[in-house]
Amino acid sequence: LEFRRVLFRSPGRSKYQIVIDRMELAGEGALMQLLERLKAKLGAEGLFDPARKQRLPFLPRTIGVVTSPTGAVIRDILHRLADRCPTNVLLWPVLVQGDGAAAQVAAAVRGFDAMPAEGGRFPRPDLVIVARGGGSIEDLWAFNEEAVVRAVADCSIPTISAVGHETDTTLCDYAADVRAPTPTAAAEMA
Repeated sequence: LEFRRVLFRSPGRSKYQIVIDRMELAGEGALMQLLERLKAKLGAEGLFDPARKQRLPFLPRTIGVVTSPTGAVIRDILHRLADRCPTNVLLWPVLVQGDGAAAQVAAAVRGFDAMPAEGGRFPRPDLVIVARGGGSIEDLWAFNEEAVVRAVADCSIPTISAVGHETDTTLCDYAADVRAPTPTAAAEMA
């Protein structure tokens, strides 16, 4: 970046000089820059290619949900599924923001994917929903982490990303087979 010396003069007063030696993005601007770099890198690897996308199963028998066990999201998903398509739901409880959230979400997606097709303690999901309510870019950041994006992209079970509300978009949305505008909409799609 260039720097300039700017001199401000007030009539009959002192002179003020501001010297800028270095300027860098901070806060949301820095996060957006980091997001765009990671999006370009993972996109170049083909993680977001439409050819990778799987079709969602018709009337899944078991749905795996990766979300917080205490938030409104899981209640909304369970309520909508009960209204539209009663089915078995396996909840893999995770943190959805803050330290450790990305690692927990990635491990949950990989955990569902690693479940045996038959003979396991629980039935393997036919569909996985990764969900969380809305928030700021900082709140949703775990779903932009490379570990989460790779876990979702690598999942052999069809996935719906339901992170945020309507206008919120994360890299997890690009990697998933389908993006839902809200967690409730994900349950409807399922």
